[in-house]
Amino acid sequence: MCYLYHAKIGNINMITSIFSKSRPINYIIICILLSVFYILKNLNALQADTQLLALGGKVILGAFLILSVLWVQFINYRNNLCKDSMFAPYLFVIMMVLFSSVFVNTDIIIANFFILLSCRRLISMQSMIHTKQKLFDASVWIFVATLFHFWSILFLILVFITIIFHVASDYRNWFIPFIAAFIVSMIVVFVSMVTRMDIILQLMESAKISLNFTYFENNYQRIALAVFAAVASLFFGTQLLNIASKPLNVQSTYKKIIFIFIISVGIYVISDEKNNSFLAFSFFPLSIFGSNMIENLDNKWIQEAVLWVLTLIAVAIFIVNL
Repeated sequence: MCYLYHAKIGNINMITSIFSKSRPINYIIICILLSVFYILKNLNALQADTQLLALGGKVILGAFLILSVLWVQFINYRNNLCKDSMFAPYLFVIMMVLFSSVFVNTDIIIANFFILLSCRRLISMQSMIHTKQKLFDASVWIFVATLFHFWSILFLILVFITIIFHVASDYRNWFIPFIAAFIVSMIVVFVSMVTRMDIILQLMESAKISLNFTYFENNYQRIALAVFAAVASLFFGTQLLNIASKPLNVQSTYKKIIFIFIISVGIYVISDEKNNSFLAFSFFPLSIFGSNMIENLDNKWIQEAVLWVLTLIAVAIFIVNL
């Protein structure tokens, strides 16, 4: 609290002064913010079901969310996607608050976590170290994510795009995703036989395409989607305009992040029984786009205004959707 008070009094730009640098205290602040909103969203469910197993499940899902946020900053830090700031994980949390249905969607939380693991391996291909291992790991994580949300399989497109960008000349790399698919399939079959769960049938039933966008439960969810679409267009547009100014050796990395966003939107568009939480796959690329845009703004007041407007809108919509 003293840290926040000092930031507010000592610098009018409170949010930017806190998250403009990557400090240990900032990780704690972001994790606390995420935990508070997660608990508030799940409070009714926790009160209705006080069984230890249910509580344990919610704790595990909360851990997945916290790890996802920390992983976003880890990808950012290891690949120098943004400056030394915490804007990316902060924006990631704000987008979850805007679409609070993410907090109660178990499958999306877990699938998105594994997609982040996959993205980490594909983005790090820039170093050209252990390329085959990275392609295999990324493919495995995508297939694991597919077990929780079938259309996560579209991220295999990113694997092949990465091969084209970096290692297309070695024909063996093109077979790696198929080897990963075979291994994961064998594990799934074995688990199905042991547990007598028909996982394959469940996957086939979830492999449906729907272009129905009449899922909204109230007008606030429509407003949230409209706000998200406007912000996403702004962040995505500025990234497209600035990508040519990036050093040539990192342009492929930013192009991959652009493809991550496009694939994420595609998953939302075609998924069956969709809701706003299905856009969670796009939170990572948008947090990187947004962080770069905010960092490149020369006027600190504009930086602060952008962050405050996004925060207040997200919190307001979160409250009315409780």
